[in-house]
Amino acid sequence: MRIPRPWILPTQPASRALLASAGVSDDMIRTQLTAGRLRRLRRGVFIASDSWPDDPAGQHLVLAHAAQVTNPGAVISHASAAVYWGLPTPGFHPWSDSEPVLTNPSGTGRRARESGAIFRERRLDQADVTRDADGYPVTTLARTAADLAIGLSLPDALVVLDNACRQLVRSMVSSPRTTTFADARLATASRDMLAAATVRPYTPLMDAIAKADPIRESPAESLVAGHLHLSALPFPEQQAPVRANGTTYYPDFLWRGVMLIVECDGAVKYNDKRDLVAEKVREDALRELGYRFLRIAARDIMLRPEWVIERIRRALER
Repeated sequence: MRIPRPWILPTQPASRALLASAGVSDDMIRTQLTAGRLRRLRRGVFIASDSWPDDPAGQHLVLAHAAQVTNPGAVISHASAAVYWGLPTPGFHPWSDSEPVLTNPSGTGRRARESGAIFRERRLDQADVTRDADGYPVTTLARTAADLAIGLSLPDALVVLDNACRQLVRSMVSSPRTTTFADARLATASRDMLAAATVRPYTPLMDAIAKADPIRESPAESLVAGHLHLSALPFPEQQAPVRANGTTYYPDFLWRGVMLIVECDGAVKYNDKRDLVAEKVREDALRELGYRFLRIAARDIMLRPEWVIERIRRALER
């Protein structure tokens, strides 16, 4: 009986050719596949089963890396780069639900799609590409956000662009605080980085970038802001400081002249009962100053934004 020859299973996607150069035969690969210790990611690319992530985002990125193994020079981009950077999606489905998306530099003439991956061909400057945590080329945060925002409505574009601005501002300081994201110079710098990463200065995209703001903390806030920009309503202060009972609070949206506060509530805003209690204390303190509250559910601004804007309009007219 022949004893199987032991070999170190790859912890990153590895091609059959690379394994062969290390002395791994096809029979050895088949043995490990049959035993369940090796996983085929795509034709001719493998990874140790123990290295296959448990989460959909991690799995998506491994499949993107596998596509790079068979397409040298391809750069993780668009939805796949959004997965890496943790950019929010304006819809209900995460970016990781799509097939891996990669970009080949202009002039390569590579096909647009192959099994398990989507390939684009676009100009990529050196400044548009960085390396992910595993060393694979990926579009920068600014280029990724700019690519994704093209063709989106203003509210949907702000979901991506606001978050990118916030991450860019966070990278500019050592210890960001609430006031950091309200710093006009840092906000402008983040928008300038997004504008510099655009391939072409499309008017709608540049308009969305001009309206992007790192002050917004959630996709729901970005959607509300986007729809307010499209409405004829006066635009509010955002995360503006309000002192009450010796504490400074930062409402999501504030119309100080009519004493109206609009708060965006999402499924993850209150992690436990202590968050709910703290929010009740906060709201009571602001109500004692005479402020009125209007709460907007994330699902409502996503599914029926006209209704939400009309609610705000009526509250402003009282």
